[in-house]
Amino acid sequence: MTANILTRAAVALLGTIAIPALAAAQETPLTIGMSTTPTTLDPHEDSSAPNNATSRHIWDSLINLTGTSANAPELATEWKALDDTHWEFKLREGVKFHDGSEFDADDVVASLLRARDKPSQGFASYTRNIANVSVKDPLTVIVETKVPDPLILNSVSRIRIISADCKDAAVQDFDSGKCAIGTGAYSFVSYTPGGDLTMKRNENYFAGPSHWSNVTLRFLPDDGARLASLLSDEIDIIEALPADGMARVEASENLQIINGQSSRLVYLGMDVGRDASPFVKATDGSDLGKNPLKDIRVRRAMLMSINRPAIVDRVMQKNGTVAVAQGYAGHSDKVESVAYDPAAAKALLAEAGYPDGFSMTLHGPSGRYVKDAEVLQAVGQMFTRIGIQSKVEVMPWAMYSEAYAEGQYSTYLGSWGVNTGETTNPTVALVATRDEEKGTGRYNGGGVSDPKIDEVLARASSTLDEVKRVPLLQELSKQTFDNLWILPMHYENVVLGARKTVAYTPRGDKYTLAYEVKPAN
Repeated sequence: MTANILTRAAVALLGTIAIPALAAAQETPLTIGMSTTPTTLDPHEDSSAPNNATSRHIWDSLINLTGTSANAPELATEWKALDDTHWEFKLREGVKFHDGSEFDADDVVASLLRARDKPSQGFASYTRNIANVSVKDPLTVIVETKVPDPLILNSVSRIRIISADCKDAAVQDFDSGKCAIGTGAYSFVSYTPGGDLTMKRNENYFAGPSHWSNVTLRFLPDDGARLASLLSDEIDIIEALPADGMARVEASENLQIINGQSSRLVYLGMDVGRDASPFVKATDGSDLGKNPLKDIRVRRAMLMSINRPAIVDRVMQKNGTVAVAQGYAGHSDKVESVAYDPAAAKALLAEAGYPDGFSMTLHGPSGRYVKDAEVLQAVGQMFTRIGIQSKVEVMPWAMYSEAYAEGQYSTYLGSWGVNTGETTNPTVALVATRDEEKGTGRYNGGGVSDPKIDEVLARASSTLDEVKRVPLLQELSKQTFDNLWILPMHYENVVLGARKTVAYTPRGDKYTLAYEVKPAN
């Protein structure tokens, strides 16, 4: 899609803001049981689904990324490409922050540059091509990119717009509420890390007030606790309805199951960068002297040993779809298929020089993905059957997230929501060579560094002509999955439990947003 076509598409979406519908203000509260705990309320510190979904309640972006990954107006009412590297955004007039201060172009400049320059580099995948942001007038900003960037609209949709007064604020100032001041549908009331976030309705929200006067996001990563809260009528809707609780919800006269399909790919990442990996040893516990994960035959044997259909059907109880390295723009029919074959996997392991196998620790989160701990245990058992003696260690997401992104593990469970609908975004984040200056590889926990991928990615990321871009996207898929830089496991389904008094349409990114929950007819 060319820049001009992108601009026309943006204009065509001008009336499609999918946020709160205008409604008569009612004193009706809503409580949502969230499946994962955010690490902070600072909207620019760490780009993870729990953090990003939480921040959307308080802060808006220039562009609203809808549940179907379309770009719709939010704080920007229209935009256009001035040339290959300059985009003009017209801002919404009359918008105010929760403290009553006026929103203008200075806030946009401060927010985009803060997200780009933050030491954590949590949003580097989205800000890496932003060269500069400048004010044209109080309601117009110009975003300059380093190269032609076909995904700049999607990228700016990920960045929340804070008050310029808080551009230098510390993370703690957001968690305390001091700087938790946005223009969004809800304003901050209180926050307990690991507990609840309570908010009240923004009566002056530009898209109209929400249906809910007060919203509580209750962070309940424990499946049993989350289900019990729904069954006891303490909560209106919960994320990630446990599969073993579905029958109880179905049997209830007051509850319902809400199903949808997500774009979130769950995968196994592996340390392919270090010559000796910290959690890989010989079967007797001694050092191997080398890292077997660097051998593609070992990685192929690992994937061949995993019965992915059985994991989806039995462990996840059909709450997923087996990933076959396809499903979005850039899928290539030339990617080699890897089928379940444990006997061939064992032979391949021997061919690679490990006839007696080796030992390894698998790391993952507990309560972040659907049946994540159970999935990892099943994988560990399958690895053990071919000679890779596996131990599994899981931990809360808040402890796990930074460690896996920084490459502290040998083999780890990860995921990425492919919300751009194409391959450059996950490639930039997960398998591009880690380079803070370029903003690539922020979540490349395996140390992948493939010159071919980096070269093709650079061309794909700066090609605006969609016809020329598609084969580059396909090449990224082929390079990633033929080399097995990550092992694709499955796409998660969206399964929520809710009272019959509410209605909700699941989003592809799996976010549960209070302002998109509606009273049932």
